Amino acid sequence: MKEIKCECGHVNPHGTILCESCGRALTEEAKKDKLHDMRYEGSARRSQTYNKSVIDKIWNFFSSVKVGIWLILITLIASAVGTILPQEMYIPNTMPPEQYYAEVYGWFGELYYTLGFHNLYGSWWFLLMIASIGISLVICSLDRVIPLYRALKKQKVSRHAGFLKRQRLFSETDLENPDGKLQEIKKKMESKRYKVREEDGNLLAEKGRFSRWGPYVNHVGLIIFLIGAMLRFVPGMYVDKVLWIREGETKPIPGTNKEYYLQNKEFTLENYDKNSDKEVFNEAIDKNGVIAKNYQTDAVLYRAEQSDVAGEKAEMKEEKEKAIQVNQPLKFGSYAIYQTSYQLDEFKAMSFTLSNKTTNEEFGKFTVDLFDPQGMYELEDGRKVELMGYYPDFSGFDDKGEPQTESPLPNNPAFLFKMFSPEKPDGEISFVGIQQNLEPLGENVYKMNFAGLDTRDVSALTVRKDLTLWVIGIGGAIFMIGVVQGAYWNHRRIWVRKSDGGLIVAGHTNKNWHGLKKEINIVLEGTGINEPLDQQQKEVKNTKVNEV
Repeated sequence: MKEIKCECGHVNPHGTILCESCGRALTEEAKKDKLHDMRYEGSARRSQTYNKSVIDKIWNFFSSVKVGIWLILITLIASAVGTILPQEMYIPNTMPPEQYYAEVYGWFGELYYTLGFHNLYGSWWFLLMIASIGISLVICSLDRVIPLYRALKKQKVSRHAGFLKRQRLFSETDLENPDGKLQEIKKKMESKRYKVREEDGNLLAEKGRFSRWGPYVNHVGLIIFLIGAMLRFVPGMYVDKVLWIREGETKPIPGTNKEYYLQNKEFTLENYDKNSDKEVFNEAIDKNGVIAKNYQTDAVLYRAEQSDVAGEKAEMKEEKEKAIQVNQPLKFGSYAIYQTSYQLDEFKAMSFTLSNKTTNEEFGKFTVDLFDPQGMYELEDGRKVELMGYYPDFSGFDDKGEPQTESPLPNNPAFLFKMFSPEKPDGEISFVGIQQNLEPLGENVYKMNFAGLDTRDVSALTVRKDLTLWVIGIGGAIFMIGVVQGAYWNHRRIWVRKSDGGLIVAGHTNKNWHGLKKEINIVLEGTGINEPLDQQQKEVKNTKVNEV
């Protein structure tokens, strides 16, 4: 596109509103404005100049602040939806997540899983949203900071009178000897720590230009912060998993690619005793009943050493043993394992006996592992019991009389048994649950008797590894530098220009207009030059008078 040549001879890029050199208005709209829009010094922004190619349209889309705000809002809404149901890391590992969400939460859970909300922060579309926000920040910054830097760098001391008259702070004074006043004003502005330049008897005093880059420093910090956040999805960079491990179990530690294993030797819970512990806890004990004093997992860390022989199992080598307590994690390498929660007396197995209802004679005992039940249990004298149905968390019967389970955890186990005996070779049906023993197909000869319950404690451990903290920390520090830079300083400019028979004084700042006006008044005090008026306030007053 053609460049724009100003009357002063300076050649401006296409799309420039105010001449980069003298400040003349180059567009009809700018000429009609009573005050110049100085947000980007009237410089040419790419998004407002080019709109032909696909690259132009993509650039223009992401350079819009509205688009950036919408991307952030959509991401926040998605994050809120991700809290409706527990994330995959917090659900029991007794069944695949797609089955768990469908069985426990019905159609909503199935939809939740299908859309990826079960693993929100690792889903492809959430990563795409984060990347889009980063792209928007980069393009928004480049679209504004490059033209702004070029315009501020090329600005001359001598500005066109029309440019100065359209500044918010402006005054014009008739003087017979303006040169003497210029030197007096120059010394006063230098005492106020302004950097003063002089050209053809005109002055430009400027300070605090670095504050203009504060928002872009913010953007740089946010971009680095987002890069650090996205690095968490790179394998090996970040792990934050919950490991539910039962007493006696040995499980691979999440995120270690089955290189490290953890054994839960024993879980210990200690509560405050009202009689022996400090009196300060007595009120809390009376109110809540039980107050935990300490809970810990006595754990052993193993490392799997691969064998050189193909097909041979890896040898488990003990690395360390530690009692994992709250705020006292087990650390190894870049990992740390924290004690976060627990569950006491989880049902592990239930034992039953088969007996004759008339004689009460028992014919053997068998145990059902609630996490790995068998299909058939052999008893004495050819008798056997078939497990036809297992309902870990029995919640009742549906309209058709079918038993239902609320979750896959054995909170309220119930069983549908088929009992085979010499008297009943075709079998008898019995439905057995806690405090329930039903005979749905009529009266039976045999019955199932509850014979015992095995329980164990379950420890919840959080496995963490974070190699991205330093990147996030740097991004956050740079962001705060930008906040301070833009919040506590402001870019102030004062132009003093000789006119026919007098002096023109104009001022501009990116914020704190009252402070700039007060500073100009101090500089002009005792010089006989008129104090500048706030033309925006004057325009508002005139508008109100006209409305009246």
